[in-house]
Amino acid sequence: MPRHPRTARTLAVAATTVALALTAPPALAAPPPTPAPAAGADPVPALVEGRDTAAPQLVTGLAEPAPGDPAQAARAHLAAHPERYRIDTGELAELATTAGPDGRRTVRFEQRHGGIPVLGGQYLVHLTGQGAAQKVESAGGRYFTGLTAPTTPAVPAEALRRTAVDALTDPQQRTGATAEDHGAVVLPGGPGRLTEHYTVRPGAGGTAREVYVDATAGTVALAHDARAPRPATDPGPAPADGLRPAAGTAPDAHGRPTAVHIAQRPDGTYQLSDLTRPAAITTYDAAGRDEGDFDHTMPADAVPASSPTPDFPAATGDDGATDAHVNAGIVYDFYRDRLGRDGLDGKGGPIVSVVNVSDHGNPFPNAFWDGQKMVYGALPGHYPFSAALDVSGHEMTHAVIDHTANLTYFGQSGAMNEALADYFGNAIEVTARGLAMDDPTAPLLGESLCRTGTPQECASRRLDDHRTTVDDYLGTLDVDAGGVHLNSTIFGGALWDIRRSIDPLAADRLVYHALADYLTPTDDFLAGRDAVLAAGRDQGLDRRQLRAVAAAFDAHGIHAGWQRRLGTDARTLLTDIPNGMSSPVVADGHWVVLANGPDGNGLYTGTVDGRGEPVRLSPQDGRFHSWAATDGTTAVWEAQGGSGGPGKELLTAPLSGAGPVRSLLRTTDGIDGLQVSGPDIAYVRTDSAAHRSRAYLVHDGAPAVELPLPEGHGVSGLTLRDGLLGWTETWQDGGQQVYAPTVYSLAAGKVTAQYTAHAPAGSGPSRTSSTLLAGGRLVWLDTPADPAARSSIRSGALDGSGVVDVVPASSPLAPRFTALTASDQAVSYQLTSAKPAGGWTNAAMPKLWQVPLAGGEPRRVSCDRGGQYAVAADRGTRVVWLDATAGRADLVTRERPAGGC
Repeated sequence: MPRHPRTARTLAVAATTVALALTAPPALAAPPPTPAPAAGADPVPALVEGRDTAAPQLVTGLAEPAPGDPAQAARAHLAAHPERYRIDTGELAELATTAGPDGRRTVRFEQRHGGIPVLGGQYLVHLTGQGAAQKVESAGGRYFTGLTAPTTPAVPAEALRRTAVDALTDPQQRTGATAEDHGAVVLPGGPGRLTEHYTVRPGAGGTAREVYVDATAGTVALAHDARAPRPATDPGPAPADGLRPAAGTAPDAHGRPTAVHIAQRPDGTYQLSDLTRPAAITTYDAAGRDEGDFDHTMPADAVPASSPTPDFPAATGDDGATDAHVNAGIVYDFYRDRLGRDGLDGKGGPIVSVVNVSDHGNPFPNAFWDGQKMVYGALPGHYPFSAALDVSGHEMTHAVIDHTANLTYFGQSGAMNEALADYFGNAIEVTARGLAMDDPTAPLLGESLCRTGTPQECASRRLDDHRTTVDDYLGTLDVDAGGVHLNSTIFGGALWDIRRSIDPLAADRLVYHALADYLTPTDDFLAGRDAVLAAGRDQGLDRRQLRAVAAAFDAHGIHAGWQRRLGTDARTLLTDIPNGMSSPVVADGHWVVLANGPDGNGLYTGTVDGRGEPVRLSPQDGRFHSWAATDGTTAVWEAQGGSGGPGKELLTAPLSGAGPVRSLLRTTDGIDGLQVSGPDIAYVRTDSAAHRSRAYLVHDGAPAVELPLPEGHGVSGLTLRDGLLGWTETWQDGGQQVYAPTVYSLAAGKVTAQYTAHAPAGSGPSRTSSTLLAGGRLVWLDTPADPAARSSIRSGALDGSGVVDVVPASSPLAPRFTALTASDQAVSYQLTSAKPAGGWTNAAMPKLWQVPLAGGEPRRVSCDRGGQYAVAADRGTRVVWLDATAGRADLVTRERPAGGC
């Protein structure tokens, strides 16, 4: 089913943009492969070490006395064992203490750094017994050691808000966009980063985003699809006063009369409000109003679905209101009676549904939980989404997740979010309908929505698709929020296999216990496996049952070391590069990239051949260091934030790490296009107020000199090599914007070549970008005005003659707008694909291609199956890039193109 652009946590699949990964381990070297657990191994390890912290992820098998108040006892237990937990309990704030139906209690703490919440930092302590007999039986979660980030912002609040809005890449979306400020949050990884968290909602439709802006650098540190849960202090809409419980009938979406719990109003009319349960259930009919009117809000004039008599009209079923209302009650009963949970929020809070919304007058083709309520539309020719109990259960389970583990909606944690919603959605339907686990429709999601066709043809996903990490994991950084839907059935399939292997009731309680009492917001598949197994031990599963649980995860490839079994053809230099501003640079066999390392987050350098240990270049001064350039001997980069305020500083240092870090410039202007070649450093400096950009040159440490440009001309895309400087020069000519690739001789002090971009006839003016000096030529990308058209890769002689097409726009392997990188022998680039009709696959993820500098047939750089990003050319045909095949951004390299794949 298609996924509506405004919503993020839904049933269907769609492309989104992901700015950053969430965390990164401190180890810079790739870990050795770890085999799957042996058949005789204990399926529940006593201790699981933290992968990005000194604090353990999980400690089980305890029976240590902890009398008194559960929260105080849990804190005292952690404080009493500093050598075991490595936790400063002064940084822990109690989030919740919950009790299960078996009497166990779980205390969930949130990590605070200087009083500021740490994203994903939660630690849980599990207790049994009462009073003096109370004991700690296990503890674990994610606590990030080594945080030293500042706790006071250096950038003004309004500048942070503008940066958050600017994270929307479409200018039309930025117009009228709102940014809701949620306060300061520390992002983990090395010393951590102080950020301000915003929910940015576009003004012209599109995906709402959670944006974290670095409060010391003023740059976007993290962005992902917005699925913020409603604050616990907001009880949501409540039924109006004066309502009396009543019984009535209403037709469902199929026209069948259905008994419904309703409420009588003081005026004698009736509405769909169920007052028979502790959690009041109310269902609204949007009457075709736009979905945007209800997204994260409830219009003041919205009213519940109503009727003058207890017998509701046919429209109540046609619009999906009857099914939404009845299904909400079934979901509530499932969680209360089967799992001991009082409603979606665990506190008996109201359950609200809205049906019959539109998409600007057209059918709204989706259903979603918006952090406050369920919102349902309908696909053309289908029953309303609320007509499917598994869909209702899926969306309401997102609410349960929000109020428990609150799994971040990106990458593997987001895929587990979807997997758990799938599992419980199907478990609710199978239980309510009395279906056997071997019923062919039991593992299908949304199979009852089609008016024609078979359930198998109609289902949007199925939990028996047998997908595994090794065979099927879709590696992406920029599609479907890192694959939250695309990879969900790998984990969801393992959970469903558990339900087939042991008693379904025991399985439901097991999975719920893992969700409510073990999982934390940024957990991955391996942490999910550990959580379920630990929950199984708590639930008293015997060794045979625990092995069945472990076998289900093994069958789906969810075990340590699965990434090493993917059969990649690239050599890994670093694992888990932390964020989207980490595009690597490379020259003469040496790379530079922003990474989390043993010395914290910063710029590191190493050799492409892997000899020696990586060296940290940037000082540990509390600032954000990135946007580097290198010539293989020296690096130059930009530092922002820290005690110096919002200004920027250009720094340079030798790659050996032995020399001093020197300052080149301090400024509040925009800096771009850093380049270095021997004694020369160049950059573009932009005065935003004057809308003026100029190129500057620093020679052998002397003061920067502005390069002369005609009045009204601008410059971008610098390239510097062997005494020559290249750029794209822009100016207005007769109302047309002109883009001209340009070569400038530093020795002669003048332009030696300039090419005006020539677009194919009838395509309108073209745009030139990605200028590169390579192999005695100037290379650039010529992009037509038509966004659907392909670009040509062109090159020209340094004396202004001999323009050739390296890859013509007519080639099926010509790129669309992208960035180029080039050596003296070859040009490399990323080729992207539109979403295939059959859905996203690894084959459709972005791939890297390389072509000889003189032209010829492009060849695949690597046959790695996942997305390939941020390529940088070294010597000859060797390149480095960020590879997402393993479900993370790894820095990898190849010596030469793989050719055919």
